Amino acid sequence: MSLYFAACSPGLEGLVERELQGLGYKQTVQRLEGGPSENEAGGVSFEGEAEALYRANLWLRTASRVLARLGQFHAASFSELHKRANQLEWERYLRPGAPVRLNVTCHKSRLYHSGAVAERVLAGIAGRLGMPSPALTTDGPADAPVQLIIVRLARDRCTISLDSSGELLHRRGYRLAGAKAPLRETLAAALLLSSGWDTSAPLLDPFCGSGTIAIEAALLALGLPPGRNRGFAFTHWPNFDPAAWERILGEATKTGPARQAPIQASDRDAGAVRMAIENAARAGVGDAIEFSQRAFSAIQPLSGPGWVVTNPPFGVRVSQNKDLRNLYAQLGAVLRRACPGWQIAVLSADPRLTSQMGIATKSALSTRSGGLNLQLRSGRVPDE
Repeated sequence: MSLYFAACSPGLEGLVERELQGLGYKQTVQRLEGGPSENEAGGVSFEGEAEALYRANLWLRTASRVLARLGQFHAASFSELHKRANQLEWERYLRPGAPVRLNVTCHKSRLYHSGAVAERVLAGIAGRLGMPSPALTTDGPADAPVQLIIVRLARDRCTISLDSSGELLHRRGYRLAGAKAPLRETLAAALLLSSGWDTSAPLLDPFCGSGTIAIEAALLALGLPPGRNRGFAFTHWPNFDPAAWERILGEATKTGPARQAPIQASDRDAGAVRMAIENAARAGVGDAIEFSQRAFSAIQPLSGPGWVVTNPPFGVRVSQNKDLRNLYAQLGAVLRRACPGWQIAVLSADPRLTSQMGIATKSALSTRSGGLNLQLRSGRVPDE
């Protein structure tokens, strides 16, 4: 059994834990050498064989990346760090001479120079594998896959992890085109999971932009893994099991609901709608979403109660210096007219804006993205 860590944006840990439980894996409380057990913020630890790592990368909708914990140990001197790094089983994940990229942080530790810490870890890798691994210092393109190694020193406890995902997991592979201020796919999935949407009732996004919420909703409703159209770093590891990976991919194609949820997405920007349609087609869910170009005031939702899950402008990146209070007041009036009895979930950086809708809401999710404190406000549109 190996220890893994599904990293995520702050506030999404509970969603990641629920997703892991759905895959059959429980949160593991880390027992650190020389210290008490603890739950780490910013993600969820879990244990499993290699297949657990494969499934997590393929299926997790709200995680940012999945790490393999290679070692956790006390290191209060550079000699101790070098010795312990040399004892780790690097050969499971790295080929001799393969390029690497190190991300080192030091917090309240005797070893506080990140460059010197990186040097000792690289020396440990070279000693274990018999030859040095070139260390790249930028995120630019490379001739061969570059393994990211994450080193964290906190209170003299060193944690060394290897990134198994490669590109961040929000990069599903379908969104080559983006509208203004695009919503990350992982955050869009978090909004849907936090909204309470049951995947069979109608869903509407009247500010769809490049279609991320609608596409993630379709993937969720159809039971399709979000990572099915992209590659992962673990496929380049020496211990990679191609047969197990092909079996997991084969299992993923056999999933799906009894019926498809009706999903509508619209935007007043014709270019954004065109991008959304193209993105949905690349994601393989183009037939599952009804896209249209229209102002939100002209929405025509399906009959019957459903969900409105949306990310309207909130004046930070789009519509800067504009007073959006009237827009939110108008949104509330449109929802009361067109969607009585529907559930709503609105992402906002300013609860004062959502209060302008005149619909009682409560916080369903709080997180940070792009340096902003964001909150998902959910509620029910009053019946006429």
